[in-house]
Amino acid sequence: MLSPTEHPAAHDDGCHHGRSTGGCVDCKVRLISVCAALTIDELDGLEAISQVVELAPRQALFAQGEEAGAVYNITEGTLRLFRLLPDGRRHVMGFALIGDFLGLALAERFTVTAEALSPVRLCRFERGAFKALVAERPSLLERLHERAGYELRLAQDQMTLLSRRTAEEKVAIFLIGLRERYARVGQASVTLELPMGRQDIADHLGLTIETVSRIITRLDRERTILVVPGGVRLIDPARLDRLAAS
Repeated sequence: MLSPTEHPAAHDDGCHHGRSTGGCVDCKVRLISVCAALTIDELDGLEAISQVVELAPRQALFAQGEEAGAVYNITEGTLRLFRLLPDGRRHVMGFALIGDFLGLALAERFTVTAEALSPVRLCRFERGAFKALVAERPSLLERLHERAGYELRLAQDQMTLLSRRTAEEKVAIFLIGLRERYARVGQASVTLELPMGRQDIADHLGLTIETVSRIITRLDRERTILVVPGGVRLIDPARLDRLAAS
């Protein structure tokens, strides 16, 4: 991982996301993010304050405790969000996917470190300019409230996940939750991409890597899932649903 003070380069070429010369209007991620609340004309204002940021795998976007000077919209890739505890242990708070906004809480400092798990592309919005834009557009503010509610539900799900659940149930809930998040951004598939490693999953679920590996191996042997390069294929998603609902 890079030093917390070492930042990725931002390209001042607008919110083009590498997809077309049409900018935000033609961005496919717009339809699944808070940007969907804006009209075509309002998107011009958003694009005017945006910069494209690219990260290589294991490169940090920002670090825990760092001054929060911007908000980010993920357009490609996955980031790991983790917090270092006072005793030096790492707790993975979650994973940010395409369409997710980071920094919407507008706290003075970031409470987690965000690190790329794969090549990542984001739109960066300077905090002051973004706050001014939101203040002028009630529709965007409403969409941000909806997003905040969604993130709160994810946090509540995480609390439930770490409560009175068996290790197998935790892994099942994680896989089902990831399936639902991918479907939400139009990536529904029986094969789940897992850019995060088993240690990341273990640190997220409050388990050991040995336990996570043993459960995944058992689910594979029982033909509930099939381990494939880069992820898992859901062979018996109904059984995973039953485990998650236990």
